[in-house]
Order: sequence, then structure tokens, then C-alpha cells
Amino acid sequence: MSATWGNRFKITLFGESHGAAIGVVIDGVPAGIKLDVLAIERDMLRRSAKGKEGIATARREEDKAEIVSGYFNGYTTGMPLTAVIRNGDTRSADYARTASLMRPGHSDYGYYVKSGGFNDYRGGGSSSGRLTAPMVFAGAVAKQILAAKGVKVGAHILSVADVRDSSFDTIAPQLDEVDANGMLDSGLWKDIKSRVEAAAADGDSVGGVIECAVCGLKAGVGEPLLDSVESAIAHMMFSVPAVKGIQFGLGYAMCGMMGSEVNDSFYYDGDDVATRTNNNGGVLGGITTGMPVIFNVAIKPTASIFKAQDTIDVSNERDARLELRGRHDPCIVLRAVPVIEAAAAIAICDLTV
Repeated sequence: MSATWGNRFKITLFGESHGAAIGVVIDGVPAGIKLDVLAIERDMLRRSAKGKEGIATARREEDKAEIVSGYFNGYTTGMPLTAVIRNGDTRSADYARTASLMRPGHSDYGYYVKSGGFNDYRGGGSSSGRLTAPMVFAGAVAKQILAAKGVKVGAHILSVADVRDSSFDTIAPQLDEVDANGMLDSGLWKDIKSRVEAAAADGDSVGGVIECAVCGLKAGVGEPLLDSVESAIAHMMFSVPAVKGIQFGLGYAMCGMMGSEVNDSFYYDGDDVATRTNNNGGVLGGITTGMPVIFNVAIKPTASIFKAQDTIDVSNERDARLELRGRHDPCIVLRAVPVIEAAAAIAICDLTV
């Protein structure tokens, strides 16, 4: 099995949720980049459960990334950049009791079949959302590379359950207005918290949508026909656990509209070319138009819930009942904003580095 993606900016994730450590190797990082380590740590903290007590997993990890290669005297060396994140707050015994019971909605069964039963089931092993921590590290590095080119990546929670935030402005996305909770409308956080707490109290979970924007990309980025901008971004998005859909611009809404309603009219803004609307999300024919690239991703409710469910026991090949214990997020969306940003930055960096 492979955990490597990319051509020019290539990442390899490693480790398991309850193993000694997780981490990432990044190939293609240019030499001479002065890394802002504090900015990386801020993104790592945004992904962690800290600060979201009561509506996130009780697992508390330090998430301190130790750079072990490709970095010297504050600058990248051009060699593979490797970061290791130690695991500490693990409770593997929570999973031993249900090791042979396949969680409905989870990747347990697929991993079991693919590995012939040799997969590490503790905390989901390599399929755990824990592996998004090294992805965020790689994305934070990618964001710094892109920032030097005038490209900025940002995301926010568009919805959780039936609570919906405002959307980004499609011409000038308000990246700097996203608050610490990942919202444009800060007043909605109490409603989201209430929905998540209610689901958790019932032993259940909720999903939602995250909207992401990439600003500052010049026109002409993307390699049609088979390496389009959408292809690269979508590939990375579906590498994030629980992502079940993606749409660019108006996406599916276009299906019920007229061409005259969705076409983005071009005009000259001085020497620059722009469009008066951005219904197509800044991409046409797989190539950037120079407008902000805007998309959103659907994130399903957390598969690991505490309600009793029907499943199978692969140890005796019989139907069974599953009642989970342990620590699980009742809503993945709350911690996924920096993960979606990271995945987008990695994809764009691979196209432009």
C-alpha cells in the first residue's frame, strides 16, 4: 500500500493513530526557504482538539512537529523535509474489545480485507483522522511557499447539520474575516456548538460542509486534460478522512440554471483580465482563469458513534452488535478547516512549485 502523492511537491505520510509516531516526508521543497515555525505551530493547534472541549475528542496530543531532515539554520536545504509527531495520549485497550467488529460507516472492513487482517486497528490505524496532523504540517509549509508567490489559501465552516454560515464572496473572498472557530459569522458558533453537543449526548454525530478559497493564482495553471486543477484538488480532498463530495463554484446548482446565468463574462481591468462573476469557481477546462479558486467539500458525520449498531464479527464470520467505547469526535468538521486548507495548498503547490 502506498501513502505517497504528488509529482513536483510530493508528500509521504507515515505512522498509525496509536503507534509511536506519525509524520510526513516532503520531496520538492525548494532550498533557501526561511520557515515560519510559529505559523506552522498555529495551524497544528487549529487542527488539535484543544479549545474545543465538550465538542471534540477527549484525546489530547501535544502535536509538536519535530523536523528531522531537510532543515538547517532556519532554512530548508532542498533535501526531503521530514517531520515526526509523537503520539502520547493513546488508550489502545478501548479498541481491543471490538477489534474484530467492523464499524459501520468506517474503513475498518476495507483495511481488514486489503491487509489480509494485518492492519493496525487501534484508533483506526493509518485510516485515522490522526494522520491529518502531518498533512497539516505539509500544508503549512506549502502555504508559505505559495505566500511568497502572492497566493493565499483560506477556508471556513460553511455548515454543520442545519446551521449555515455565510459564503465567501466569490470575487474577493473574506479570508481575513474568518474567526478562531472557523466562522465568518461568529454569532452562529453557539448554534453549532448546541447541535454538536445534542448529537454527542445522544451518542450520535453530525456532518457539514467546509468552503475553501485560493486567491492570487494567475491564469493558466493546470495541466489538461488529465492533470486539471480540479483533479489535483479533488485528489487531495478525498485523501482527507470523511470527505464524501466536492464542488467548484456553483457546482450542482448549475444543473438547474441556464448557460446565460452561469457563464462568467470576461472584461479588461486595466492590463488584467477578470470576470464579472465567478460562478465556475475560478477554473474553466481544468485551467485557472485568474479569479479566486473556490470550492466546498462535504464531510460526513463521524462514523464512530456510541449508539448500538448492527455489524459483522470477522473472527467468527457472524453478524454481531457493536457498542463502542473510547473517545471520538461527534463532529469532524470543527477541526477540519486547517486540514482542508492544507490539502488545497499541497495540491496547488504541486502544480506551481
